[in-house]
Amino acid sequence: MLKVNNVTKRFGGLVAVSSVDLEVNEKEIVSLIGPNGAGKTTLFAMVAGFLKADEGKVDFENASVLGMRPHQICKLGMVRTFQITQPFAGLTTLENIMVGAYSNTSETDLARTKAEEVAEVVGMTSLLNQGADGLTVAGRKRLELARALATDPKLLLLDEVMAGLNPTEIDDIVTVIKGIRDRGVTIFLIEHVMKAVMNLSDRTYVLNDGKLIASGTPSSVAEDPQVIEAYLGHGAAEAMAEGA
Repeated sequence: MLKVNNVTKRFGGLVAVSSVDLEVNEKEIVSLIGPNGAGKTTLFAMVAGFLKADEGKVDFENASVLGMRPHQICKLGMVRTFQITQPFAGLTTLENIMVGAYSNTSETDLARTKAEEVAEVVGMTSLLNQGADGLTVAGRKRLELARALATDPKLLLLDEVMAGLNPTEIDDIVTVIKGIRDRGVTIFLIEHVMKAVMNLSDRTYVLNDGKLIASGTPSSVAEDPQVIEAYLGHGAAEAMAEGA
């Protein structure tokens, strides 16, 4: 469904993403992990059209989306969420979700119906008439997810949707994400919560300093010496092996 080949992004002399190859197949949940500053969000931004890659290819359903604007890519069925949630504070939860639905219709009744359906999927039905500015952190995360889901995506890119949540809220969001995948939506996510990554992902990619250093099942990636060193520092893998 999504194929990224040799994608590179430079900011002056800094290579933020360097020659990355990855793919996401239909109905998978694929995670992208790595230390802070590894280049994960930059890669997401290029895939979704918010940044232009300096090199490489990004294909969605066998067609290039490189150079397309985010709203054009959204129309094709690929949409992303943002780590920092920014709801429209003057609108209700329902109206916020309707903003996403308006990407596919100009009719208010249809947008409202779609928003109500999506709210049920993400567990926000009881909050529809509440002002979005009064939502908790967990509520805002669900709203960000709902607004993206209201665009009817085929591929949903989630950028740290669990950041700032407590363990119970994380478990709830994991259940919601699995339910979205069961509805036929493919998911590609950035996440730092390793329990969720292990629980959710069919496959995992690991970035460090803009380079892809590992890929595979979550359990195999967690045991990779390069990944251990990226997270814990030089010599950590050897020390852990000696202590085993």
